[in-house]
Amino acid sequence: MNPESNSNNSSSAGPATPTNNRKERGAIAAQACESCRQRKQRCSEERPRCATCQVRILSLMVLHGCILSTLTLCRKDKTLVEILERLKNLEGGLKSIDGKVDSLNARGTLPLSIYGPIQPNPPPTTIDASRSSAWPATNVHLQPQAISPASPRDVQYVSGTHKMLCWPVIQQVLESKVPSLDLENLEKDGAAILLGLQGRVTSLPTNIYEAHHMDTERASLSIQVPPGGQVDGMQVGGLTMNWETMQRLTKSFFDTINLIYPIMDRQVFQAEVLPAVANNGFDESSSSTLACLVFALGEVAMSAVQGAPIKTHKGRPSGIRGGTLERPPGLLFFNEARKRMGFNLTECSLENVQMFALAAIYYGTCCHHLEFWRMTTSASLACQALLTSNLEVLTTHRGDLVRRAFWHCSIMETCLNMELNIPRTGLDKLESLVGLPDFSGSFCEEDYIGNQASHFQEHFASQIVLRRLSVEFHTTLTNAFGPTNLPVETPISPAAVTMKQMAAQLDQWRGLLPVYLRWEEDNPGGFSNPAEELYEDQSMYPPPVPDLHTHFMFSADLDNPPVTYPYAVDIQAAALRTRYYYVKYLIYRPFVFKALHHPEQLTQHDAEGVAECLKAMLKWPITMSPTCFHKRLIPCLFFWSQNLLGILLILHLTQQVPILVRIRTSMMGVKFDQDANETVMLCIDWIRDLKDTDATALWCWEILKGIYSLGDDT
Repeated sequence: MNPESNSNNSSSAGPATPTNNRKERGAIAAQACESCRQRKQRCSEERPRCATCQVRILSLMVLHGCILSTLTLCRKDKTLVEILERLKNLEGGLKSIDGKVDSLNARGTLPLSIYGPIQPNPPPTTIDASRSSAWPATNVHLQPQAISPASPRDVQYVSGTHKMLCWPVIQQVLESKVPSLDLENLEKDGAAILLGLQGRVTSLPTNIYEAHHMDTERASLSIQVPPGGQVDGMQVGGLTMNWETMQRLTKSFFDTINLIYPIMDRQVFQAEVLPAVANNGFDESSSSTLACLVFALGEVAMSAVQGAPIKTHKGRPSGIRGGTLERPPGLLFFNEARKRMGFNLTECSLENVQMFALAAIYYGTCCHHLEFWRMTTSASLACQALLTSNLEVLTTHRGDLVRRAFWHCSIMETCLNMELNIPRTGLDKLESLVGLPDFSGSFCEEDYIGNQASHFQEHFASQIVLRRLSVEFHTTLTNAFGPTNLPVETPISPAAVTMKQMAAQLDQWRGLLPVYLRWEEDNPGGFSNPAEELYEDQSMYPPPVPDLHTHFMFSADLDNPPVTYPYAVDIQAAALRTRYYYVKYLIYRPFVFKALHHPEQLTQHDAEGVAECLKAMLKWPITMSPTCFHKRLIPCLFFWSQNLLGILLILHLTQQVPILVRIRTSMMGVKFDQDANETVMLCIDWIRDLKDTDATALWCWEILKGIYSLGDDT
């Protein structure tokens, strides 16, 4: 069997450019590519793409903020161009932050040009506590001394959940409900606790070759090549890995993991890496290491959807599927990768970046968050080393793949920095030099089909835009309302005005998404389009159509069998939407601090900010079906677990603290109670499901047991 036979097909991303002048017919191609044969068009027979296909493939270069559109693009490719153009426009509104936010406290006013001119607003009216209809000015459940009169600011912003748990009111609740919780240690070592450093579970095992630990279908990696180089089977320890297994794991990886994190090139891997491994075996090269990682994650992807759940709770299967608590799927391949990674630690290459990034992803699927952080940091540093030593790589045929790896590392770094306050590596300083990805590298038919079905290119571009917005919002809010800032004599601009402007810009991002990524603000689980439009056959490669008997893409009903979507469509959509609500939740959460700690100063605008925060907490799509049943595929599990804990605490307080009770009953509408109850159920189920696998979730569960009076079998 010739392993290269499956890698020569290429596909286009758009219609052919029409021509009005008929030219004389040239010689007939001896071996036209698949795309030209199907369209009955002339083929120049160049590989990996003929000249016709190159014209059709998206060719867009974004460098130093300039967008250069060149070729005729299909409708979907034009959408990617539009996303990147919108990013340029959004950057125009955010650009003036640099150099102005740092002097915010000295001036005592927010730089109004950041989010556009502030429209005149009527002066905020403080609620009169003496009136029967006023907001309650005191909290009957709290001791007065719990609130320090020397609080530096009535509105306080923190991004990390462990920092929110250090709010005086929250601490008083935890002291009474969870007396065993070490609050002093939480304030000092919150990041270490959430990364699982305390109460650490054992590392991934290495002694997995014993027969009782191995499935007979598992394959080994010490390859014996048959005579003549024909790969029929690869033997080690009595186990066989054949070419079909390698192809199956590769397809699983690229049809799932690489759509969520598009940092690998399918065509290069299939055309170069796989044949080399099949013919020459695994050595100590970075290519062999990458192959092991791809196989490991390919097995994770299959197990995450098709594998047996590691447990059930009252008949409901766990969202952690495949393997066991001690031995996750893909561990055999991952251990082979770990053996080889040491030989490639100091390379300044794209493969080095990909190697660390894929290792981080694997650790994340196993809920080993410390290792996830370490590998993520290593990937970022490797990316810096590559760009510092060889910036010209951006001008080569691999330049777009380097950009994708760069932005993947940047997105992961941002999550760790915002939630755990872990310092960034400095990768963000290279953003203007790197530019934005455009997916103009090598392209194959399978990628085209995957993009038609999932729009993974647009999802990735949209994540980049959202990441930039969240970073700028975080920087502005930290400098303006961070807990370490001292109050200024000149009153700053009303917090409500500033945060509403941020939320408006965030909503603009959502409104400018492509129609098949967009959703209604108040319907996080709804389809972007009617199902018949989402899966209509507008191309020669229609995606598989799931069995749709619902008007919702995501459902709070966890007891019925989940819908299965192809190409990780639900994972990508849920991650994008949830990040949107997360950023909005952070923008408005400072008003919850004010309501809890300074209720006598609460204005109508502040109360509206609390209401917006409560809305942003409801029914995050990652907690809903079907996504919550595929948890190994959800990026940054620890990140979501602790944020769901924060949501559960705030929702609990809306039924305990009078001022929050008042806001909940008078401003949230009749549907809020139902949505809030479903949110509580979803978040508790998420943390319960992970507590036996994830040290962070177990820590969250111990807190929830006290707050919500839960038992281990609840």
